[in-house]
Amino acid sequence: MQFVLPLSVTLPDPEATTRLGQWIAPLLAPGDTLLLSGAIGAGKTHFARALIQARLAASGRAEDVPSPTFTLVQVYDTDGAEIWHADLYRLGHPDELCELGLDEAFETAICLIEWPDRLAGLAPADALWLSFAPSADGEGRIVTLEGDATRWSKLAPAFQGARA
Repeated sequence: MQFVLPLSVTLPDPEATTRLGQWIAPLLAPGDTLLLSGAIGAGKTHFARALIQARLAASGRAEDVPSPTFTLVQVYDTDGAEIWHADLYRLGHPDELCELGLDEAFETAICLIEWPDRLAGLAPADALWLSFAPSADGEGRIVTLEGDATRWSKLAPAFQGARA
């Protein structure tokens, strides 16, 4: 499959969103950043939770994966990579990112960032943007990916499965 971005995928139900997170999880490595945008309730946290739980399961562990809405950042240790899950909805100013340590995490961890518009110009240039929106029937989600297709071609198998 040729991986061409932007790419839109329809996820008909929450289980499809879970599967997408599970398929992407083993393909990510330290230094990968996924920027998750969309309205409240669009599926960003659901996707991130599924991805994190899949990585934890591959490490032989299970943990609760709460939304980081109030803590801003949750960090998970998995085999081969630390995962930083950030929800920047309540971030007051982009300068607070340095206090959180996200600038360093972008280089050393897998980062899942909800509400990436709060990053201002601090988002990694090679990040993959995933925009979540309700499907026309309101039951599913449409996820649109934008970024450098060459950089993110390693994710092609996950999206081939999602489109099947």
